[in-house]
Amino acid sequence: MNRRLLDLVVLSDIHLGTYGCHATELVSYLRSIQPKLLVLNGDIVDIWQFRKHYFPASHMQVIKEIFSLMAKGTEVIYITGNHDETLRRYSGLQLGNLKLVDKLVIDIDGQKTWIFHGDVFDATTKGSAKLIAKLGGHGYDLLILLNRAINWALKILGREKMSLSKKVKNGVKKAVAWIGNFEQTAAELAIDNGYDNVICGHIHQPQIRQVKTEKGSVIYLNSGDWIENLTCLEYNEGFWEIYHYKETTVTKTEVIALKHKNEIPVINVLTDEVSLFFKSIYAAR
Repeated sequence: MNRRLLDLVVLSDIHLGTYGCHATELVSYLRSIQPKLLVLNGDIVDIWQFRKHYFPASHMQVIKEIFSLMAKGTEVIYITGNHDETLRRYSGLQLGNLKLVDKLVIDIDGQKTWIFHGDVFDATTKGSAKLIAKLGGHGYDLLILLNRAINWALKILGREKMSLSKKVKNGVKKAVAWIGNFEQTAAELAIDNGYDNVICGHIHQPQIRQVKTEKGSVIYLNSGDWIENLTCLEYNEGFWEIYHYKETTVTKTEVIALKHKNEIPVINVLTDEVSLFFKSIYAAR
């Protein structure tokens, strides 16, 4: 497969280590691209719900593909999120082409761009509310598993798939309003600080839109997630796009192969960098 050459890719909210993660699809996507810069914008490994007994080969393969891109020259910047916040103690760490940070400001073709996960705006990720959020995360994981079973049945019946989590979110007015407030707050802060673009993750809502206030305007972008939407942001030759994963956009036969039990090989011998990465996760728990 010929890889697509890209200037920049932003991925967030992969949640490796959870049942809802679409790791096989992400592996296929990663095998289809060769970006100059890959930004992992938080919640890549879900340390909140990390289980030593549940980290399938496909999830491990995502890590391997990222390191494979690094070996081919891709620079990788890992920005910490709330589900992998314990990695913040290692902020500033650099291993070859991999750098760990809490936020990032970069110049993209003359555009001052601010990239951060977005949990700083979320009160449920802090203090005593964090425990409730963690419990809610387990409930969300179960909802995703139930959703997969329902979609399996719908596929057999020849009917269109559905997303229970999206229906729940869209049916709760407070959730819809919170997402709107999140986007507006991020945009206003970016305008106040003179940024041209602001890129977030966290809310699992892929988006590219211009936000205007009395003080100016900014382009707000969100990379979405790999639980519900299977999206990321791609930047190439001066244009931003939201990439929506579909089996037909990569290689359908490859995706089918990956979904068989043990088609993705388990990494028996890890590189020093991968070993250190996972040792950090275990130490952080």
